[in-house]
Amino acid sequence: MQSTETRIAWITGGGSGIGRALSLRLARDGWQVAVSGRRQAALLETVTLAGADVHAYPLDVSDLGAVRETAARIEKQLGPVDLAVLNAGFGQFVNLNNLRAETFAAHMQVNYLGVVNPIDALLASFRRRRSGHIVIVASVAGYRGMPRILAYGPTKAALINLAESLYLDLKREGIRLSICNPGFVKTPMTADNHGPMPFLMDLDKAADALYRGIRKNKFEITFPWQLVSLLKVFRCLPYWIYFPIMRKFTGR
Repeated sequence: MQSTETRIAWITGGGSGIGRALSLRLARDGWQVAVSGRRQAALLETVTLAGADVHAYPLDVSDLGAVRETAARIEKQLGPVDLAVLNAGFGQFVNLNNLRAETFAAHMQVNYLGVVNPIDALLASFRRRRSGHIVIVASVAGYRGMPRILAYGPTKAALINLAESLYLDLKREGIRLSICNPGFVKTPMTADNHGPMPFLMDLDKAADALYRGIRKNKFEITFPWQLVSLLKVFRCLPYWIYFPIMRKFTGR
């Protein structure tokens, strides 16, 4: 990805965590960055930290009409989007005692449709220009089913499948696609996790790893490598091996 003065990025979930850290990283590298999220105060804090190159566009990514309007406004005010990092996320721990369909629906609205909606809003512009880069932020939680992430994990698995399904058609149109599957990163979401978090990664290092992967046009961007390597092995295990390992690891 070559350096120009007109590179425009749109980051959803830009008010905190990886979205904010990547926004600051892109701004330092000369990008004009639009950040979206539901919490306007958090977005404005990102803008304050970054300076004039980051612009706040408050948005609920589960609202398709609002997403389409925001995408059009960004392109009118800043210029055609070159890079879309679809990072908005929602996560709650779920077990048999608090299993409610409404919780699953909320995860699907934000984590899955909150990615599909911006793709819908940008696709015509990307296809017309035969350029653009879409980065879907999923998680290693989508590799296999695990206890306590009954609502979160399936949405990330759906995103991985979506990226695999879209890749060849987008490539034929000149559009790049990446799927980012991070492990544990020091964010507000992991701050609420009191369970084991092996190889917990510093937020700025995670943003740097994501940006390197974007610049290399990698399809799958993962970090930290130690956890990812372990979970990729788990992904290949037959159930008769996988379930006993999970039982021992989780105490179930």
